[in-house]
Amino acid sequence: MASESLIQKLEATIENIPDFPKPRIQFKDITPVFLNPKLYEEVIDDLAEFSRGKVDVVCGIESRGFLFGIALAVKLDIPFVLIRKKGKLPPPFISQKYDLEYGSSEIEMKADQLKTGQRVLIHDDLLATGGTTEAAARLVEKQGAIVSQFSFLIGLDFLNGEEKLRPFNAEVYKILSY
Repeated sequence: MASESLIQKLEATIENIPDFPKPRIQFKDITPVFLNPKLYEEVIDDLAEFSRGKVDVVCGIESRGFLFGIALAVKLDIPFVLIRKKGKLPPPFISQKYDLEYGSSEIEMKADQLKTGQRVLIHDDLLATGGTTEAAARLVEKQGAIVSQFSFLIGLDFLNGEEKLRPFNAEVYKILSY
């Protein structure tokens, strides 16, 4: 869906940082995108084109999912719901644990911000192994809402994160894939 022009601009802008945050990790630094308001706007327009008329709510995953997710919700004129790390939201909230490479973690969302049957887009900046995104989808389902779409600025396809999203039968969109 993304134009070749947008893909080329993003590839030229996003910086690859070797061995960060630890050896053998190639970190994709999206912060230079925010130095170019026109490019940022193109990203939001592209994400909105994917979701327009197909979702009722955007859920963004802390913290970088907020950077595009809020603007996307505004562009679509629909609500935005935060999915946060454990301990960051006041009650009432619901939580979902998930496994990491070494250990586990937990995310939360307010218990009263989604309605049964609402179509939800879950947005994050990057899809890697898919664990956090899968946990976010489980939170959405706990409230009776439907995960309709997932969107990402970047997908690290070699980590097979999309496999964890298949059970939700939702559309998956990545502007860039590596």
